[in-house]
Amino acid sequence: MDNSYFKGRGAQIKTGNKFLQAEYVAQHIEGLDEPLLENPHTQIFFENPKKIINKIESPDLAGMYSMNPYQGCEHGCIYCYARNTHEYYGFSAGLDFESKIIVKKNAPQVLEQQLLNKNWNAAPIMLSGNTDCYQPQERKLEITRQILQVLVKYRHPVGLISKNSLITRDIDLLQDLAKDRLVHVMISITTLNEELRRQMEPRTASSIKRLKTVEELSKANIPVGIMNAPIIPGLNHHEIPDILKAAADHGARTAGMTIVRLNGSIGKIFEDWLRKNFPDRFDKVWNQICSMHGGNVNDSQFGRRMRGDGNIADAIHQLFRASKKKYFAGREMPPYDLTRFRKGGSYQLF
Repeated sequence: MDNSYFKGRGAQIKTGNKFLQAEYVAQHIEGLDEPLLENPHTQIFFENPKKIINKIESPDLAGMYSMNPYQGCEHGCIYCYARNTHEYYGFSAGLDFESKIIVKKNAPQVLEQQLLNKNWNAAPIMLSGNTDCYQPQERKLEITRQILQVLVKYRHPVGLISKNSLITRDIDLLQDLAKDRLVHVMISITTLNEELRRQMEPRTASSIKRLKTVEELSKANIPVGIMNAPIIPGLNHHEIPDILKAAADHGARTAGMTIVRLNGSIGKIFEDWLRKNFPDRFDKVWNQICSMHGGNVNDSQFGRRMRGDGNIADAIHQLFRASKKKYFAGREMPPYDLTRFRKGGSYQLF
């Protein structure tokens, strides 16, 4: 790895933005007096949205809702599908995504107003559907904690997914929701290989910390499972049995998975990262990803885009199903109790 590699960052490039007419390019790098790109410091921008609950229109996740207190994510996961959404703000899906963080500071207040709407009916909301609600800025800003306080107040169901052990800070609120079957937590575990984790997800909690987080949540009687995602052939697919066994041993109740897909600018970002970190297996990994998506890394076909297709995808799914059957037999997440919702803010007396 050369000296120009940006440590602590996933992306190593700034990709173009299709919404902008002009962009900087290093077309004749020999003529530059100083590097065009440097490892950026994290910058915070504030936004005041008018709504925070979003209905997911994708057929792959039909009928679900999400809310995202942060746009952009310092975790810097190289494969993150949310990178493309940063372009709507005029930023790059590459380095900008993990260094220019947009904070929705009024999210708890906006959420409360939406829950008070007489037309709102309780349905599980995913926190977050896009970027991690427990990314590093949350330690100081506590927006996610304030959101959970609103959900506790109105007894509203929520699902959380994170790679950060900071979620254990809010065990008190999660326990309150859990006693009325109003919360599901999923901890994302992509690999148990710490060297790979640091390269692929540079600012996330270690795999050991994530497993301990699963254990701590489980001991607090909070329903918790894991997402083994994304599965990348040639990098982490062989770890499926070990990850599921470790998760089950630490108290996880269920496990899910998705296949890697590299839509939009993510293809260029991942390709650059893969060449720099794994030049010896670049062709193998890249071609196997293509084989699961009809010959391309970019896949927008509903149904196939998250599951993959072909022999390699089938082998991965078979391994996952066998591992889940072995380690999670008889385990499941409890159903949500939607009757607990205090519609309009009214308290249920009986």
